Amino acid sequence: MAATKKAVLGPLVGAVDQGTSSTRFLVFNSKTAELLSHHQVEIKQEFPREGWVEQDPKEILQSVYECIEKTCEKLGQLNIDISNIKAIGVSNQRETTVVWDRLTGEPLYNAVVWLDLRTQSTVENLSKRIPGNNNFVKSKTGLPLSTYFSAVKLRWLLDNVRKVQKAVEEDRALFGTIDSWLIWSLTGGANGGVHCTDVTNASRTMLFNIHSLEWDKELCEFFEIPIKILPNVRSSSEIYGLMKAGALEGVPISGCLGDQSAALVGQMCFQDGQAKNTYGTGCFLLCNTGRKCVFSEHGLLTTVAYKLGRDKPVYYALEGSVAIAGAVIRWLRDNLGIIKTSEEIEKLAKEVGTSYGCYFVPAFSGLYAPYWEPSARGIICGLTQFTNKCHIAFAALEAVCFQTREILDAMNRDCGIPLSHLQVDGGMTNNKILMQLQADILYIPVVKPSMPETTALGAAMAAGAAEGVGVWSLKPEDLSAVTMERFEPQINAEESEIRYSTWKKAVMKSMGWVTTQSSESGIP
Repeated sequence: MAATKKAVLGPLVGAVDQGTSSTRFLVFNSKTAELLSHHQVEIKQEFPREGWVEQDPKEILQSVYECIEKTCEKLGQLNIDISNIKAIGVSNQRETTVVWDRLTGEPLYNAVVWLDLRTQSTVENLSKRIPGNNNFVKSKTGLPLSTYFSAVKLRWLLDNVRKVQKAVEEDRALFGTIDSWLIWSLTGGANGGVHCTDVTNASRTMLFNIHSLEWDKELCEFFEIPIKILPNVRSSSEIYGLMKAGALEGVPISGCLGDQSAALVGQMCFQDGQAKNTYGTGCFLLCNTGRKCVFSEHGLLTTVAYKLGRDKPVYYALEGSVAIAGAVIRWLRDNLGIIKTSEEIEKLAKEVGTSYGCYFVPAFSGLYAPYWEPSARGIICGLTQFTNKCHIAFAALEAVCFQTREILDAMNRDCGIPLSHLQVDGGMTNNKILMQLQADILYIPVVKPSMPETTALGAAMAAGAAEGVGVWSLKPEDLSAVTMERFEPQINAEESEIRYSTWKKAVMKSMGWVTTQSSESGIP
């Protein structure tokens, strides 16, 4: 019986999904897109100083190996032969910056996470050097100058960490975002590891020209980054190298997408105008703009959506980035201790069914889109003696929805065609109260696939469709239909508007909180 079962499954594809809060490895059936098995490990975040966010690159790599081994064991228990895994895709938290020694394979410093704010003074000094009438950084990269992107993090490491400076001088240093660190390590590391990234991850470094699709000499000179430490830029779907260790030794790594691009692919948003919103640590709304770069008038980023093959065209997207979504739930759990598990938030919120006039603006890392206001900090306002932890929990969920509404409004203004519904994915979408709130606050239906692991699915699709692998067809007629759950708005439009305008008042109160001096003087 088992033998026939194995034969029926056909080719499988694995996906490493290395996010900000956890690492997962998932295995899909390439013919049906069905998820067969997975394993997940939470990743420690270190906050060595106020505003600093770091992770250990070795812990991240170790978690990837652990997830692969454990998933393979689970497949074994299901009588599924792991030799059917024909390719592996990688999707990753973007912008997070790693510098390591190419001779020893050792990281030269912790990974500086995308949310990290230590580079605020670096950003302020650099912005003085950009002429007001010619923001060449924005026109080449599609990005505003912000602590969010890799170039300023790399600049900080080169300025402040002697081990990094020395390794660059001695030609031992390699830079990469998490995808590059993983692919280099998994394909052999110091023994012939492949130092590469894909166009989507490269487009988040602020060193990459999104028009010519190559590292930009002028940008590297502006940030004073030596080009020789940067990875080779490849498409999102091609064989980069083979796994050199573990249960899947010899399997090609053939897909690579930044997590938000991967979710766009996994939601099958291949047409101009299709959009998705992912609820993870942060919240990211991406709209496919086809083969043309669209520049936003309303605080959105222009970014590379995907390039699914060496000879395939590049597609672009507009992106609304919100820094803190799921992270606010983790904060309520780890910092305030009002919940023990992230799932409990739904129970607390359900008890009251309203925030009772309490508003929570979780600007822990300043405000991203559409404001790009680094001076903002988190506030909870509208408190009375009546307010309890349930109201704060509800306000935290509402905050995720209001922030999404702000980036959706910006997207609708930039695109001119309002979205008729919102396609959603990510871990938080399992929270039914959140999904209903989101429909109420946007006043359009919210549509969620029954399999929410869209990011991993996108990376698996890119890997399985790569030339030389060819087990996953991306032709529209071959893409499997996805079952969806729909949430319709249930409150009246007027109430929705009143709540939204109060939210905007709260956002204004969160701004202008920090000056560079006060954030620097907090260093112990």
